[in-house]
Amino acid sequence: MTGNDASSDAERKMQFLFALRSKGVTDTSVLTAMERIDRAPFIRGYFADRAYEDMPLPIACGQTISQPSVVGLMTQALRLSPRDKVLEVGTGSGYQAAILSQLARRVYTVDRHKRLVREAGAIFRQLDLTNITAVTADGSFGLPDQAPFDRILVTAAAEDPPGPLLAQLKIGGIMVVPVGQSDTVQSLIRVTRGEGGLDYEELRPVRFVPLVEGLGRDG
Repeated sequence: MTGNDASSDAERKMQFLFALRSKGVTDTSVLTAMERIDRAPFIRGYFADRAYEDMPLPIACGQTISQPSVVGLMTQALRLSPRDKVLEVGTGSGYQAAILSQLARRVYTVDRHKRLVREAGAIFRQLDLTNITAVTADGSFGLPDQAPFDRILVTAAAEDPPGPLLAQLKIGGIMVVPVGQSDTVQSLIRVTRGEGGLDYEELRPVRFVPLVEGLGRDG
């Protein structure tokens, strides 16, 4: 790498972090994790050169990789601690799970598409992210064998927070999930499970692919 390349790379990274802050990602630990995990390896083909832009991009199996600011805001909303065990529903490219891996003790990520899980797993190994377990399964039912979880992040929209996932959340745990009809703007909801029940907090409008039951055709 030449001096000019290194300078250009550093400038792109600075602009990337500035864009995150300007969109409301202010948690220092989240920003550090997003600086550490390069988005580029998670984007292939035609859109690879747009990895540092704050926009969603298409990936395999008709899915998308979320725009970085939304990844940051969702991660921030989880209020993670280093001892947390996290379930992510919707592995997709693997980028969100990689960010979570920098902030939590253990990350379980599940997707209905075997191809996405396989490709994300290869990147996790390449980056030596040893605290992520990627599983092909119907994420709408969570991972009962590994429950309960301190935190649950759902990266696809449900009409309501899924009951099976809420049941796998520890007392004091937090779930962040987009809620709404798939053809309208959804709301990002934070659900906190307390001793007396569930507390719901609306965070911001978002747009995600719908949460679909069953395995993908490649699964």
